[in-house]
Amino acid sequence: MLDRSSRTPGRRVARALVAAGAAAVLAAAPLAAPAPATAAVSRAELALRWAPIHYQDVDATGGHALGGQSDYLTKVDFDGDLNGRNNWDRTGQAGVSLAAHAYYSVVETSTHWYITYLFFHPRDWTDHPFFETEHENDGEGALFAIERDGSAYGVLRSAVTVAHSDFFSYTPTGSTWTSGRESVDGTLQFQASPHDTFQHPVTAQEAQGHGLKAYPQYNINGDGLVYYPSTIAETPSGGNDRDVRYQLIDIFAAGGLWAQRSNPSLFASLGTFAGDTSGDCGVGTWSCSTNSANAPWGWDDGNDAPARGEIASDPAKLAAEYFTVPAGLARTYGYNPYAGASAALAEAARTAPPIVD
Repeated sequence: MLDRSSRTPGRRVARALVAAGAAAVLAAAPLAAPAPATAAVSRAELALRWAPIHYQDVDATGGHALGGQSDYLTKVDFDGDLNGRNNWDRTGQAGVSLAAHAYYSVVETSTHWYITYLFFHPRDWTDHPFFETEHENDGEGALFAIERDGSAYGVLRSAVTVAHSDFFSYTPTGSTWTSGRESVDGTLQFQASPHDTFQHPVTAQEAQGHGLKAYPQYNINGDGLVYYPSTIAETPSGGNDRDVRYQLIDIFAAGGLWAQRSNPSLFASLGTFAGDTSGDCGVGTWSCSTNSANAPWGWDDGNDAPARGEIASDPAKLAAEYFTVPAGLARTYGYNPYAGASAALAEAARTAPPIVD
């Protein structure tokens, strides 16, 4: 690994407690370089090809910003352990790596691949005291639907992004998909990467609260980072680095994030990261909330029909709700490791009280 030294309240979080699991540091399995267009590709290669070029706004204001480091992307075990309750305190400490990583999962039907990307920050923070909360850990991301058209990598038809407790939907220019029960919120843009030969979709996150939308609905305002998908992880040289490569980690890898879903040190409940109020979280601000960040199987837009977590665990259902798909889409999965926990996910969604963040 190379070291190149406004948020929205109302996030809903579930509290369905799960059994303890063994803790182990999550390893970032190396990804192969993209295969030639004529070769069959692996799920890792598919995820790398469609991984977004990602704009991250950076705010260096106030002590909780850590000079901008609180807006850096990293992995959940950036500090060398799977204890979610010490991440706020360890962000920015000497010797701790904030090398850029993102997580992905791929599930598939006979007609589509669905790729979920999770972008993790150790802090969800603010720099003023009025009406906003901070919390330890922050997980937001996007779902891309890829039509299996016979080509090696398919064709990207839609994106749904997670901005706090709301989902936003997008289609690229020329997509055959149109609005369904939810209106399409904008156009998904593409941009060439200097690190491979592909045009990638472009996403962006705001500073502090890290809501995620398609670029340029969020954009860099002053300082910021531009992250490029790669097979290596780089640490930004500072808060205004416009070429930082990030490495992907498979959520379904052995010992990975999905395997750790019952680890009480990392998760307070099913799909909800554990986080406490230690350190200066909430000091000088409105408050610091606990257990307030979600993994993909905990993402929820409570105003929409798909249940909590189905953006990751049943993306074909979400796609059918959000979009009109002229060619139709299969609803039976040929590969979906989330499916084994579908009953628990459904029960967690049914019984979870809303938590205001």
